[in-house]
This record gives sequence, structure tokens and C-alpha cells, in this order.
Amino acid sequence: MKNGSLIQNLSKRLSRPLPGQTAHDKMKPILPGGQPVRFKNTSQPKQGAVLILLYPVHSQYYFPLIQRPLYDGVHSGQMALPGGKQEDDDRSLIHTAIRETEEEIGVRSEAIQIVGNLTSFYVAASNHQVLPVIGFVEQRPLFIPDQHEVDEVVEVSLADFMDSSNEKEKEITVSGGYQLTSPYFDVNQKVVWGATAMMLSEFKMILNQIL
Repeated sequence: MKNGSLIQNLSKRLSRPLPGQTAHDKMKPILPGGQPVRFKNTSQPKQGAVLILLYPVHSQYYFPLIQRPLYDGVHSGQMALPGGKQEDDDRSLIHTAIRETEEEIGVRSEAIQIVGNLTSFYVAASNHQVLPVIGFVEQRPLFIPDQHEVDEVVEVSLADFMDSSNEKEKEITVSGGYQLTSPYFDVNQKVVWGATAMMLSEFKMILNQIL
């Protein structure tokens, strides 16, 4: 499939009903006994957005993931999509995704074309309601990672992402010493799990419908 037709077909598909929870559950972590992971959040979730940014390299498409630095928080050291919480000045959650991507990995906001969005996703661990946005730039960006928010930018090819042999499962220890059994994407020798994997699972399901 040519680059232009992929973006066009993806845009059309995103305008129709999305798989949502069905796709999310494929990559959902559980407790070792098989019980679901539960969080007791009593406050209203904060709004946020992330960006799946597609770009061509020769005859393939790629998108960037970021590795978060180690810090005192629930997402310390994890692989993630660029993004963050909505600020008061943001015109929309799409603007949040674009702004955060520019701030975190240096992709110019004016170069990003919006293709559509996936199902809004509740990240219970941090009490955020997150909109995954899909964007496109016409050439490979020059990534300039923010040294405080990003340890590494990891470029993932769609070919590797779509390879079903890269879907695996392992035991993961999270903050507080809890053990989880979690499906994950093994991409570029990185473990992509949790909320990011669940959102990407919907992206992958949609791609499988149009490729």
C-alpha cells in the first residue's frame, strides 16, 4: 500500500465506529491470580492526550515512542507515546497532543497533520482520561528530546509493530512492589505495556482491517 493511500484509508476507518474496549482488553495487565487491577480514584480524572505520529522512511511508515526517565511516579521509566495533560490554554485535546509532542520530542506543531483519533482511554494508575490522536508528517522529523521528560526516542516501524510474534507476556514489578502479569509489545528490544500498549492495541486492530 502506498503512503498516501494508507493515510487516506486510515482517516476513513477512524471516522467509523472503533473497537475500543475489545482492543484494549487484549493488552490489559492482571494480577497473578487472574484478578483485574483496580485503583481507588475518588477525584475527577484529568484530561490529557497522546499522539501516534506517522512518518515515512523510504517505503515504510514509522512512529515514535519515548522512554520516560526514572522519577518518583507511576509511569517512571516506562515506554510511552508523546503527550500529557491538557493545559488551560489548549484549544482542544488535539491541540494538547500536538503541543506536548513538540515540547517533548521537538516535532514542529505546524508540520503535523491530523488523521483522526482512537477511543478515549481511562488511565486509572494516574487518574487521567486520555485521547489518543493520530497524526502524520510528510518526512522523517528531526527529533529533539526534552532532557527532563524523555530519556530516549524510539522509532518503531509499522512492519515490526504489526508482526504478531512481537506480542508477548511477562511478569512486571510496578511501584510499591506489586507483581502483574502483562501482555506487551516487544519493539526495538523495549517492553511496551500498560496503558500505552492498550491504546496501541486499538491502533493495531484498525491497521489490520485496512492493510
